[in-house]
Amino acid sequence: MQLCVFAQMNSVEYKLYELPDVLFYPIEVPSGYTEAYEIRVKQPLDHKNPEKGYFYQRVFLSHKSTEAATVIITEGYNRGRNRVYELSRLLQANQIDVEHRYYGRSLPDTLDYQYLTLEQATADLHHINQLFRNIYKNKWLSTGISKGGQTSIFYRYFYPEDVSVTVPYVAPLNLAFEEKRIYDFLDTVGSDECRKKIKELQVRLLKDRKKVLPLVKWYSKGAALNFSYLTMEEAFEFAILEYPFSFWQWGGKCNDIPNNKSSLDEALDHLLSVSGIDFFSDKDMLSYASHYYQAAAQMGYYGYETAEFKGLLKALPTDKNPHAAFTPNKMKVKFDNSLPLKVSEWLKENGNRFIYINGALDTWSSTAVPVSEKVDALWFNLEGKDHGGARISNMSEEEKAILTAKLTEWLELDDE
Repeated sequence: MQLCVFAQMNSVEYKLYELPDVLFYPIEVPSGYTEAYEIRVKQPLDHKNPEKGYFYQRVFLSHKSTEAATVIITEGYNRGRNRVYELSRLLQANQIDVEHRYYGRSLPDTLDYQYLTLEQATADLHHINQLFRNIYKNKWLSTGISKGGQTSIFYRYFYPEDVSVTVPYVAPLNLAFEEKRIYDFLDTVGSDECRKKIKELQVRLLKDRKKVLPLVKWYSKGAALNFSYLTMEEAFEFAILEYPFSFWQWGGKCNDIPNNKSSLDEALDHLLSVSGIDFFSDKDMLSYASHYYQAAAQMGYYGYETAEFKGLLKALPTDKNPHAAFTPNKMKVKFDNSLPLKVSEWLKENGNRFIYINGALDTWSSTAVPVSEKVDALWFNLEGKDHGGARISNMSEEEKAILTAKLTEWLELDDE
């Protein structure tokens, strides 16, 4: 009986009971871990005015040891399930995976968007950090992918003492509502021939719209897609304008682009495989509503250059570049880039112990944090890798060795 009680007291489950305002239940344990839980952490809507109300934030905990380091995953979107990140595997670390406020199940009763700010979102992470430090007292790191990587950067800016190291993957730091650096990237990435093939495909589908739109209609009906936020014709034109961005973001192959001798069906199938019209349907507008709000309010985003398509676009304007942030219910949002500008300057002088991992082919690499020789940080811009391929596992052995040595130095790990 004494041994049983001792085991319970050393279980992380026993320690979770001691944390205030936390609900949890055990889930399937990932390979290499001893316990795992889905957790709800009570968070104030407004951390400066807790009386405004609260919500419960979803967190996944994968436990290895109270003596191990802890990696907090600063995700940017929904977290439908628990999964272990490669940094946690590399360091044999505990992992705390946090769903972003206003996403998935981390929702207040009413979506009052004034509380969806980077200040509030990072305060959520700080609260979780302080709460779980009661259990995990060793070194902490933060990491995230894409929007999650952005979140990790802002988290470190507001709470520089919470973690020892931050590893943002494929994380843009946009400084404007419409990031012109993205246009420069799309005008220069790849070969002249490849960019020419991309443009020819766009023009062909726009010119043949009378034949293409009925095919898009039947495709949408089969996929049960609805269009009320945008019309189907607007969605079709947006998908064509989005095509170059998505092509490079997701590692498109130039040899796969249909030429003008290919059938119209082949050309449309290729477009939809790269830049799906479903991305502009009501379903995805709802799914990404919080993301679009953040992009329009603070984080910046991108638009679509239309000057080259005058006379070919019928549903979208060509007198100005349409923007890619489709705000909830088309609400008007005032953009304020003061925080990204402050963070950009802070990183140049104070961004120590960051490891930035980007893919040279990824469109989002165009707005990645630039190299600064004034800080102790690492930048990896992996040749030939896209948004999904820029990972430690895809680094060369030399790159992996550099990264591991720096982590060892920073975390004061045992080299052996």
